[in-house]
Amino acid sequence: MGVHSVDLRGTFLPVTTPFDPVTGDVDVVAFRANLRHWFQSPIAGILIGGTTGEGVLLDDPELVKLLEAAAAVMPAGSVLIAGTGAESTRRTIRLSREAAAAGADVALVSPPAFFKGAMTPEALARHYRAVADASPIPVIVYQVPLRMSTLDLPTGLVAELSHHGNIAGIKDSRGKLDLVGELVEQCQEGFHVLVGNGALLYAALETGAAGGVVAVGLLATAAAAGIPAAYREGRKADAGRMQERIAPLHQQIVSEMGISGVKAALDLLGLHGGVPRPPLSPASADRVEAIRRILGTAELLPHARV
Repeated sequence: MGVHSVDLRGTFLPVTTPFDPVTGDVDVVAFRANLRHWFQSPIAGILIGGTTGEGVLLDDPELVKLLEAAAAVMPAGSVLIAGTGAESTRRTIRLSREAAAAGADVALVSPPAFFKGAMTPEALARHYRAVADASPIPVIVYQVPLRMSTLDLPTGLVAELSHHGNIAGIKDSRGKLDLVGELVEQCQEGFHVLVGNGALLYAALETGAAGGVVAVGLLATAAAAGIPAAYREGRKADAGRMQERIAPLHQQIVSEMGISGVKAALDLLGLHGGVPRPPLSPASADRVEAIRRILGTAELLPHARV
């Protein structure tokens, strides 16, 4: 498979994972209901088992179950990305193969970071190449937000990996525009650079990025999906206005409050948010009130159940 075998332009949503409040199991019915809602907007696809999806807290069979559930309701032409990064190369390969069998189109692979000191660029290159060689679906390198226990991948390493025929792009969640520019400049043509920061989507497109995987799109889906569409059609003022509208939601909810904030916001919007999986804690009552105010200011609440 070549890098052109998958189209990663546009806005992708890193979807949340609803859990049953009593059993703590994955709630597939609620999950599907959320997907049907989000797919009413022209999003390019979804990511399951990413950071916002609490991927590191899911069991492998749960990820497969969610992928199968999503594959059954995905509109034609939309891209299903699975978070398959694990600490061992062996488990990452196994998960990527299982994800492909469950209907995933692309595997998003976070770097193995536990043995941080041993993860030289050479070791990481070996890992990613082995995964990409064995994966039946294209691989996206995941530069995890640096506030997590992760690695900061050197641009030179990513540029080298961009020449692999089955490595289709990178999701860069560092939130630094100059680094996005470096990646666009140094990577192979046809390699897709996606941003993971919803406040930077418009600026990243200007820099040459293909699109973004942005959690703010779970709350303001039409605007987040509309930015790349307007940008591509040359309606830059419209794209800029939509970006201005969603940037505060990204800063105040996604960035400052994390998963529990996003899930509380979904509940307020009439979607299935629910509580995060322990050891993560749910949003406090004060935070929920703050989120209600933020959503109100963004004029999202009156349209919640439309």
